[in-house]
Amino acid sequence: MKTLSGAQRRHLRGLANPLNPAVMIGKQGLTASVMDAIHQALDDHELIKVRFLEFKETKKELAQQIADSAHCEEIGMVGHTALFYRTQSDPRKKKISLPE
Repeated sequence: MKTLSGAQRRHLRGLANPLNPAVMIGKQGLTASVMDAIHQALDDHELIKVRFLEFKETKKELAQQIADSAHCEEIGMVGHTALFYRTQSDPRKKKISLPE
C-alpha cells in the first residue's frame, strides 16, 4: 500500500469522526479472531476504528502490529481509539475516494 499524504490522512480522519468502533481489543488481546474481525471490517468499510479497552499502555505497538498484519495504514490515534484504512481492491465495492 502506498503511503498517504497529509491531506489524505486529514480527509480520512474527518470521515472517521462519526464512526463507532468496529472492533474492540479486550482482555484476550490481539487474537486470531480479533484479526479476522479487523480484516472483515476493512473489507466491508475500508475505514475503521479500533478501540483499546485493555492493553492501553501498549496500544501503539499493537496498532503497528495490526497495520502490518492487516496490510492497512494507521491513520491516527485519538485517546484509546486507532483509525485504520485499507483501499478496497474491488473497484465496484470501493466506498471512499481520496483527494489527490
